[in-house]
Amino acid sequence: MTIASPHLGSPAVWTDAKLLYALEEVVETELNRHLKVTKDWMPHEYVPWSDGRNFPGLFEDGEAWEKGQSKVTEIGRIALVVNLLTEDNLPSYHHEIASLFGRDGAWGTWVHRWTAEEGRHGIVMRDYLLASRAVDPDKLEQFRMSHMSEGFESDNRHSMLHSVAYVAFQELATRVSHRNTGHQSGDPVCDRMLARIATDENLHMVFYRNLLKAAFELAPDMTMQAVRDVLVNFRMPGHGMPGFERFAAQMAIGEVYNLRIHHDDVIQPVLRFLKVMEIDGLGPEGLKAQEEIGLYMGGLDAEALKFDEKLAARKARMAARAAG
Repeated sequence: MTIASPHLGSPAVWTDAKLLYALEEVVETELNRHLKVTKDWMPHEYVPWSDGRNFPGLFEDGEAWEKGQSKVTEIGRIALVVNLLTEDNLPSYHHEIASLFGRDGAWGTWVHRWTAEEGRHGIVMRDYLLASRAVDPDKLEQFRMSHMSEGFESDNRHSMLHSVAYVAFQELATRVSHRNTGHQSGDPVCDRMLARIATDENLHMVFYRNLLKAAFELAPDMTMQAVRDVLVNFRMPGHGMPGFERFAAQMAIGEVYNLRIHHDDVIQPVLRFLKVMEIDGLGPEGLKAQEEIGLYMGGLDAEALKFDEKLAARKARMAARAAG
């Protein structure tokens, strides 16, 4: 790890720019590790092309879309659209991280590599949805145009460190959402495709998580505050898409992504790995942030418990209706 050299100053005066420079060697190490363990894959190999047929338009034999043409479940359909529309804003995501991390050196190499890998996800998901007729292609394109026309601005665009903290959690959240969507989709082909995407997302999470660990070692107080800020204000990057709150509620009930999953499968694993609540030697602001993280997690667990109870009651009602 790069240690603070005299011209970088002491940890008491860390800035984003100084941290960006100080973390360059860590980024290079993590980039090299990533390139060794990641495996290239071909999006077209995960798409059931033989299921495809023409839609109305230029082709006289085009067949209009109907919901019954696909084996994908309703919750799978909803989650796939949300996940794809989230991926569609990749140009905005690239612009933000290129602006924050730069386009030179190891940082720049990572920015472009990450963007190239993420690009595959949108390609394969759209091809799958159209070939399998899982969604109305006209509505999907209307959603895409509406969502992308609004652009995307991250809540953390003001800070490199906040952005690193955010993606350490968000990449894992995305992996979990894709994986659960596959499980709930009702289609083994879809499940395999999303498992492949989830593998990429996990490697991206590991990159950022390890980078965040290095930031804790360099600037613990500043990093603790960034993690606190990110957690209490966390939103998934697709939050600006049309109908997102309704879709999110349906995905929560469908157990694709909800408060319990967010607490148990996303936030807790990262905090445990980083030993966030065990870090000592913090200054007053770092200690305050650490305490507030603990309080936030307790409140999140309580909210998740309430959701668990409501979901269990809902399942019981549905089971009773089915039995009657």
